[in-house]
Amino acid sequence: MPRTTLFRQLLQQRHLTTHEAFAAQYERTAVRLAELDRDPRLASLQVSPRQFDRWYGGELLTLPRPDSCRVLEHMLGRPVSELFATAYDGDSAHDGDLTHDRGDIAHGRTEEPHTRRPPTRRRTPSPPPPREDDENPLDIVARARQLTASNADDATLSFLDSSLEGIAGRYEQDGPYVLRPQARQVRQLAHTLLDGRQPPRARRELFRLAARASGLLGYMAVNTGDFALSEAYSTEARALSREIGDLDTDLWACGTLSFSLYYAGRYDEADACAAAAVERAPRHAQSIRLLANGRARALGKTGDRRAVEQAIGQALQLSDLHEVPAGLTSCISFEPYGRARTLANAVTSHVALRNTAQVLRDAEHIDDLVEHSTSAWSRSLVRLDVATALLQQRTPDVDHAMALGREALQLCGDSPISSVYQRSRDLREQAGPWRDQPAVRDYGDEFRTWSSQPAVLALASSAS
Repeated sequence: MPRTTLFRQLLQQRHLTTHEAFAAQYERTAVRLAELDRDPRLASLQVSPRQFDRWYGGELLTLPRPDSCRVLEHMLGRPVSELFATAYDGDSAHDGDLTHDRGDIAHGRTEEPHTRRPPTRRRTPSPPPPREDDENPLDIVARARQLTASNADDATLSFLDSSLEGIAGRYEQDGPYVLRPQARQVRQLAHTLLDGRQPPRARRELFRLAARASGLLGYMAVNTGDFALSEAYSTEARALSREIGDLDTDLWACGTLSFSLYYAGRYDEADACAAAAVERAPRHAQSIRLLANGRARALGKTGDRRAVEQAIGQALQLSDLHEVPAGLTSCISFEPYGRARTLANAVTSHVALRNTAQVLRDAEHIDDLVEHSTSAWSRSLVRLDVATALLQQRTPDVDHAMALGREALQLCGDSPISSVYQRSRDLREQAGPWRDQPAVRDYGDEFRTWSSQPAVLALASSAS
């Protein structure tokens, strides 16, 4: 026979006597406590039906595990030593005696007419109509609570959202190797919560957050040279965002997939991916990135000069339409590309076409914005593009090109990414005809030293 414990009494008072109702409240409390105590392990705690039955029936030989105890105490406000102790109910129901007025006329007794009082007769209330078996009011209320219960409250959703914003905001300072574990934790927590119960509004937001976490991880995988992993994460981000009709995240994920295909050397596929996304939403702000980073750069690699000019022109027109910021927006941001970021991509496109004069003009136009940005990678990449263009001139400026190449490697330092590795390697190869010049030898030495880092060796392995 079940033992009556304080735990059992509290659950009865709160109408949490079914596993479904209790589990929803327990998981929501675990997520909240994980945030308060900064202990993400708690967010994944769950209660099995068998475990709930043992707790509710008082069939415990020992107390629950420590993490479960922490959640139970936070949820019910009592120490677990009290919760699972035998409860003694001192309350008793006191039935009041019902008194009925009796008439003052005794059997066989006669009174004066003016002293008689008619007897008071009580009406017996009619019984309520019988209910169906499934019409118990408590069951109806409990079911409504179950249907609207959520293991992800607004505070939890806000916490996940701000975590993703923080990762994107710090990305160009801390890099993928530092921030990837945090992004993976956000994705894992979002997926764990999605395995539980939420009303539609909260579930839609969890889908959006999970999609963006996957998108960030896909972008980071490009920078670490793992293009197959990037493609998988980008595909997941697209699937989740399309499930809820989140076009903004969907287009961003398409841009990241195109970005991955570009650095994997699959230029035709990179262009096709970006072009298909632009066709779906040609006037959307995310199409600026799709045109400049996705289409123009891939088309430059295939040598289609006219298509490159068209893609860059469309991107700049959209920049005017959406009044994007002039500065160099973060490379991983979900916000639309700023104008300087678009022009930096145009520079890369013109390098591939050997359009040296246009490269130098565009680079000079954004030089001040780039140099005052916090993005060491962007400063490095623009230097490498300009250095390559200086070698492509009719009269190559080898010394200046190699000086810019060394600066680019120094700026990137111990935070290498695949794009810097590929362009610095290409610059060394293009400087081959001048290998006997001191400036080229110095750059070669600098490149070999920089490339000896374990992270760069991994990038070289993935690029080979």
